[in-house]
Amino acid sequence: MKKSVRLLIILLLTIILSVNSIVTYAVETDTSTVQENNEDVLSLESKSAILMEADTGKILYEKNADEMLRPASVTKIMTLLLIFEALDDGSITLDDTVTVSEHAASMGGSQCFFEAGEEQTVKDMIKCIEVASGNDAAVAMAEHIAGSEEVFVKMMNERAKELGMNNTNFVNACGLEAENHLTTARDIATMSRELITKHPDIRDYSTIWMDSIVHKTRRGESQFDLANTNKFLNQYTGATGLKTGYTSQAKYCMSATAERNGIELIAVIMGADTKEIRNSEAGKLLDYGFAGCTLYNDTETLPVDLKIPVLNGVKDFISYEHITDNQFVLVNQKPEMVIKEIIVYNNLEAPVYKGDVIGVVQYSYDGNLIHEEYIYAAEDIDKLSYMQSLKGLFKKALMVK
Repeated sequence: MKKSVRLLIILLLTIILSVNSIVTYAVETDTSTVQENNEDVLSLESKSAILMEADTGKILYEKNADEMLRPASVTKIMTLLLIFEALDDGSITLDDTVTVSEHAASMGGSQCFFEAGEEQTVKDMIKCIEVASGNDAAVAMAEHIAGSEEVFVKMMNERAKELGMNNTNFVNACGLEAENHLTTARDIATMSRELITKHPDIRDYSTIWMDSIVHKTRRGESQFDLANTNKFLNQYTGATGLKTGYTSQAKYCMSATAERNGIELIAVIMGADTKEIRNSEAGKLLDYGFAGCTLYNDTETLPVDLKIPVLNGVKDFISYEHITDNQFVLVNQKPEMVIKEIIVYNNLEAPVYKGDVIGVVQYSYDGNLIHEEYIYAAEDIDKLSYMQSLKGLFKKALMVK
């Protein structure tokens, strides 16, 4: 028994002593709400809603946010996310030609009236999906990327799981009514955040009010006008997108994004009885969020005289990458109450390599960590050789004499 206790103590001491060398690059998302039991704050009529701050993922308001409901064309946010990820990894380009299949051309609901065999560029297909909410365009892109809509839907569900969208199940790429095609307001906010923060170019499409494409068929060419289904763009100051949806069963849905003074918010509405209620309540959510959010800007993150020592290195101090444009969002918090602490890792020992984490700047509010920025080495520092160590000791000895 005593031997087991001794082993346990040794293990704990080993963990404690090694903490300094363990650095995690992951920052947990704060999902706490601004105010508990806050459904009465806004008295929303819609069946489900959520408000998220895009930079941190912090939830500012929620109502039935985890109830699985039909998303209608808001589904296309995931379709667009996979399209932009395919663009990023080089598997497709904006100039690629997409050929519309009979299956894609047969989609009902909102569409751009493509004919089987018609060809369009990826760029124009994205416009058709985002601006006109074309079901045919969404399915054509799904087939272009994955070979079939079925395989693409599998990719959608896999990506949803990777993002932690555990209450989502996609059945198609466009949002047409289908049994078990369900998601939640929280999951919609999650995929919306992934799209707008990792692929800001989506704004080049989501903010288009009117545009057009050219149909190219065997009968010749004809212009087809695109009008944005998201009328909220012209109703709310700072609106930047993102996607609307409607079916008779889903009712009116929307993921609304907006930016003001460097703060970006995502408001999701599901199951609104009318378009007017949906747009009004999205505006209420965003107003509520912007009223409580402040952009904190640290113009001097690191002092100019900061020195970070290195043990047993060819240099005594290491240079570091200066942190610039350090901004983060405060939610119902006063900037003057933020406490900053610079933590340089103790016993930093050579070798140290450029890009290694050598410290952290932490910001706290009421004793709680609210933001942090890592300090990275700007150079390599090799470890002293045995002979270099002897020379150093000899010089020190001479200096003492």
